[in-house]
Amino acid sequence: MFEALKAQPADKILALMQKFREDPRSDKIDLGVGVYKNAEGVTPVMRAIKAAEHQLWETQISKAYVGLAGDPAYADAMIKLILADTVERGNIAAAATPGGTGAVRQAFELIKIANPSARVFVSDPTWPNHISILNYLGIETVTYRYFDRTTCGVNFDAMMSDLKTAVKGDVVLLHGCCHNPTGANLNAVQWQEVIDLLNARGLVPMIDIAYQGFGDGLEEDAVGVRMVAAGTPECLIAASCSKNFGIYRERTGLLMMVSNDAASQKLNQGTLAFLNRQNYSFPPDHGARLVTMILNDDALRADWAAELEEVRLGMLGLRQGLADELQRLSGSDRFGFLAQHRGMFSLLGTTPELVEKLRADNGIYMVGDSRMNIAGLNADTIPILAKAIIDAGI
Repeated sequence: MFEALKAQPADKILALMQKFREDPRSDKIDLGVGVYKNAEGVTPVMRAIKAAEHQLWETQISKAYVGLAGDPAYADAMIKLILADTVERGNIAAAATPGGTGAVRQAFELIKIANPSARVFVSDPTWPNHISILNYLGIETVTYRYFDRTTCGVNFDAMMSDLKTAVKGDVVLLHGCCHNPTGANLNAVQWQEVIDLLNARGLVPMIDIAYQGFGDGLEEDAVGVRMVAAGTPECLIAASCSKNFGIYRERTGLLMMVSNDAASQKLNQGTLAFLNRQNYSFPPDHGARLVTMILNDDALRADWAAELEEVRLGMLGLRQGLADELQRLSGSDRFGFLAQHRGMFSLLGTTPELVEKLRADNGIYMVGDSRMNIAGLNADTIPILAKAIIDAGI
């Protein structure tokens, strides 16, 4: 049987990480992997996480399973963080998942069993694993234009034009904030126009929110998600705690089903529990437990929010520093978009050939579509990157 297996395409980001590790140059710069790193190149354990882990170690008396959907207290805390009071809690079904990727996968599984003919519209570009999972599940994928490579902002008119080709029952996948890979986001007016189109055409929104707190702030980054949840009959929300709590390896995520019909919540909740049972049964709890403790403890939450704000402001400083240095070297403001983008990523909008030139000539590693992780920079490497970009003719 095994001899019939075929080699699967390598993950481009993982392959890039391997190339970086094998590069002997001491001045190489890693802007590829999508993980937050501080100025020392370390992904730190946040202070509040350390404190919560210490409390948990002292007080936890059992490692028995939690429910199929995870601890309800975790769902309550995350729903409050993301949606605040915009939707009645009784209208929301939720299940813990192994990371944000697990939430995305379960959402796609849910779409497939709820409406096998549904197409999923995804932005061009989007996080590559969105399309990979959809293809694996045999769900038809349609791209909508999103990134304007001339302005390096959102091509909103083209986006709306493409979404008007969707038909009732199709799903539109949106990024809640800090769009991956572009860093270009919708504003509140544009979010409302998208909501109006979704409702007019009977489309189902699905939101992937993985970077709340990395863009304009915890509350500000949730504006679009809250508008969609409150303004549409139903939606799916896949959330991740990997970035804003720094617990990547704990695989902590949540899938939410939001409906304006409270009577359907029991069925929805049962469906999410069923999906978990078919996949991994009981979700991991350690990360979810820590998140719950932090969000429900005033002191821990304040410390977590303060450190997250330090991270956010640090990335904004790196963005501004890079934009300023590129302006100084080029005598042009054509790279000003870097300071306007939000989150860890920006898309330079250049060619794979020039990205490869940066790697070959300067040891600068970024994904072939020119996505770079701003958090991979520091004060010392900003001038190096800026000079390399100008020298490469980007």
